[in-house]
Amino acid sequence: MVITPVKRLTIQTGELASQTKVIRSLDWDRDRFDIEFGLQNGTTYNSYLIEAEQIALIDTSHEKFRSLYLDQLKQMIDPGKINYLVISHTEPDHSGLVGDILSLAPEITVVASKVAIAFLEGFVHQPFKRQIVKNGDSIDLGLGHILEFVSAPNLHWPDTMLTYDHATKILYTCDVFGMHYCSENFFDEYLKDIEADYRFYYDCLMAPNARSVVGAMKRMEALPEIEIVANGHGPLLKYHPKELLERYRSWSQTQNDKEKLVSVFYISDYGYSDRLSQAISRGISKAGVSVEMLDLKAADPQEVNELVVRSSSVVLGMPPISGQYQKEIAANLATILASVNSKQSVALFESYGGDDEPIDTLLGSFREIGTRVGFEPIRIKNEPSDEIYQLCQEAGTDLAQAINQDIKVQARKALDPDLDKAIGRLSGGLYIITATKGNLSGAMLASWVVQASFNPPGFTIAVAKDRAIESLMQVGDQFVLNILAQDNYQALMKHFLKRFPPGTDRFAGVNIQIGGNGSPILSDALAYLECQVISRMECSDHWIIYSQVQQGKVSNPEILTAVHHRKVGNYY
Repeated sequence: MVITPVKRLTIQTGELASQTKVIRSLDWDRDRFDIEFGLQNGTTYNSYLIEAEQIALIDTSHEKFRSLYLDQLKQMIDPGKINYLVISHTEPDHSGLVGDILSLAPEITVVASKVAIAFLEGFVHQPFKRQIVKNGDSIDLGLGHILEFVSAPNLHWPDTMLTYDHATKILYTCDVFGMHYCSENFFDEYLKDIEADYRFYYDCLMAPNARSVVGAMKRMEALPEIEIVANGHGPLLKYHPKELLERYRSWSQTQNDKEKLVSVFYISDYGYSDRLSQAISRGISKAGVSVEMLDLKAADPQEVNELVVRSSSVVLGMPPISGQYQKEIAANLATILASVNSKQSVALFESYGGDDEPIDTLLGSFREIGTRVGFEPIRIKNEPSDEIYQLCQEAGTDLAQAINQDIKVQARKALDPDLDKAIGRLSGGLYIITATKGNLSGAMLASWVVQASFNPPGFTIAVAKDRAIESLMQVGDQFVLNILAQDNYQALMKHFLKRFPPGTDRFAGVNIQIGGNGSPILSDALAYLECQVISRMECSDHWIIYSQVQQGKVSNPEILTAVHHRKVGNYY
């Protein structure tokens, strides 16, 4: 096992199984990845080397690891002897060194899906041998190492492919079943340490593609037993693979059971289209509406038509005016325009690719059809910041809440009136939760707060899944619980009960000071507690968040906490 330090980038290698080694690029300090705000534990980029009668390298690494990774690979093997380079998908964090490998091994055969090969041609810019594989195809490396391929499009890239080695019973999955968690532990033996990151990763990157997850897992059922899941990020799944794979299945099935669907169209590898669409999709899925994402440059027009017809709303990232895939994009864009109807809503966002189709021209075309506006167009004038990604997520949530409005009304009527009134007699205090993470901030009026421990002092908060602040209350995050006074709460309650448009400053016009953990303290609150999230438990439409208190202060011990009495028990 070798660990080579360079600042906070290290390389770790080890024996994984017979004739099989892993090369892990450990990115200790990465604090954001795509739309995941404020990573707590960095990430890794995992690559694999199988040395049988023929040699295969499965995925590479991020370009920031160019020297570290290539030096390590040369210590392990002469790159010119590698026969196959298997590309699970072409996202740069895994394929960033493909060009370097081709330079070192010009006779190597690149193995990938048809879509992946097409994408590689667009950014490698050199001839290479290739072998296009589809679901069920295989390559025999000798010594029993038969690599069988499983198609897994849209997880979370349109060209994703899984690889199963029959000799070692290892499934190589790249982004699927991964997590952004950097440690020197190769495997998942400490489940409690990683499960929050595993879920957060799923919610951000896979939940918006839940239907594709279920489809890929059905294709995986044809494989023999899986002993190790060799993912592309985080610890490999060796001790709990069945349990952790089953969680994906359960979470995805729950998403698929949602009554409403939104289709989100983007263009992979163009500007920031994929990341922006992922943020919007995250907001939609967390609010209880299913999402299907589709890449305009890789989709078939019939597939586009079928998806639009099934959707309550369509979200579209602005495509480029010209380029390599202009013919495919134009055909799919025409299909969307021909497929939508006046009962659907449509929302548009700029991709910031430098050559975007104008929003207003396309918006006018949709208005002529009679479609409603899903959310106001998101216009991006600079490289997307954390605030832009948060705006996108909130816009997606607002869209989903509007779509679900009729379902919520029906649910309110469904509960027995006497039971509804009885549950409504459960009372609680009045609190304002405030949180800051990096450049992001949020606030929420809360009443479902209960002390849960004496030593250390801690409490639980029930936070609805579709609340914007939920993204700032992951395990390890810090926030402030502001406790409102019995005789001085109306102004604060009225302010934070308002519906804020996406991206709005929740603290405009409110007197605040900054706490020791960086989150706002409301100057007019009776007391405050600075806290850290320790764990989260899922409860249908809410997260129960257990937090420990770090410090706090009360302004007047003689004043009581404001109490909230409800009349009904099935909505706020």
